Amino acid sequence: MSAHDCRDVSPSDVFPATGPAEAAAAPSAGVRKIPFLIRRDGTWLYRGSPVTRKAMLCMFSSMLTRDSEGTYWLKTPMESGVIQVEDVPYIAVEMDFRGSCGRHQTLCFRTNMDELVCVGPEHPILCDWDRPLDECGAIPYVHLRNGEGDFPIQARISRSVHFELAALAVQGHVEGKPCLGVWSQDCFFPLSRQP
Repeated sequence: MSAHDCRDVSPSDVFPATGPAEAAAAPSAGVRKIPFLIRRDGTWLYRGSPVTRKAMLCMFSSMLTRDSEGTYWLKTPMESGVIQVEDVPYIAVEMDFRGSCGRHQTLCFRTNMDELVCVGPEHPILCDWDRPLDECGAIPYVHLRNGEGDFPIQARISRSVHFELAALAVQGHVEGKPCLGVWSQDCFFPLSRQP
């Protein structure tokens, strides 16, 4: 039996925006494009200028959705339109764990927009094995909430939080292959493959 016993989660479950920001949101004719860009580092730009008011950012981020084609939308009471996202709109910037170490611990993340999520069957950690590796290996993401269709809204786990996760990693197996991963809410989430 595999250590990954929650649900079938594979690298193909990671759905960041693909390609350059201009291609990430290519609305069809007649769709309003709002001049927001969310950079890979989590910076929100409006008409090329950084938005720095945290309360405003949190409000806008709460209105962010993703359609069945993977396009990000900002849906406010006044208007609705497509925005550009370089990778994913959120970054997990802080981690906390509760309970005893190992299988029975619960890992929780806070995003750069102060959204809290606890890792488990509804909010898995996913690694995109098919994208180019950074210096630390596959880039981990956490599922925040569902979009439409197959495209969820995710947060990329920051490098510093990734190092914290690595400190908690244990050996496991996924699909019969050895890997290192972490436990949360009695589910195993692979972080890196082992040779």
